[in-house]
Amino acid sequence: MFEIVLFEPEIAPNTGNIIRLCANTGCRLHLIEPLGFDLADSRLRRAGLDYRDLTAVYRYPSLSFCLNELGPRRVFAFTTQARRWYTRADFRPGDVLLFGPETRGLPASLLATLPESQRLKLPMVPTSRSLNLSNAVAIAVYEAWRQQGFAGACAQEEDSVPT
Repeated sequence: MFEIVLFEPEIAPNTGNIIRLCANTGCRLHLIEPLGFDLADSRLRRAGLDYRDLTAVYRYPSLSFCLNELGPRRVFAFTTQARRWYTRADFRPGDVLLFGPETRGLPASLLATLPESQRLKLPMVPTSRSLNLSNAVAIAVYEAWRQQGFAGACAQEEDSVPT
């Protein structure tokens, strides 16, 4: 499916919610240090419920180490600084969906390493600054998965695939 990468996540319940999302969508989760919490944090466990054992979660000392381990893949960075909406991307299985820390987003220096076509944003009203991280990840994952006809879903409709 898809590789979800959280760059220096800061809030345990957001990561817990994303663990649960990954368990329900077949995605793998990659956490880039430093983390703003301990993986044994009770808030992380509570938000993730019992889904921690149902998904693969990896931890890396740096983004470059993570991307090296994943091998050659397309990386889509989600940022309020992008011009392109996430719905314009043509997602493929194995793509990396990269999200920044809750309080500051992805660094400009990191974004500059990616083509503009791989920097994506979620539309919001002009007076908004950002969405909650776990909500943003869920929106992106479900769009990417929708583009794959929800492959692997247990309750897929037999006579039609959503477009």
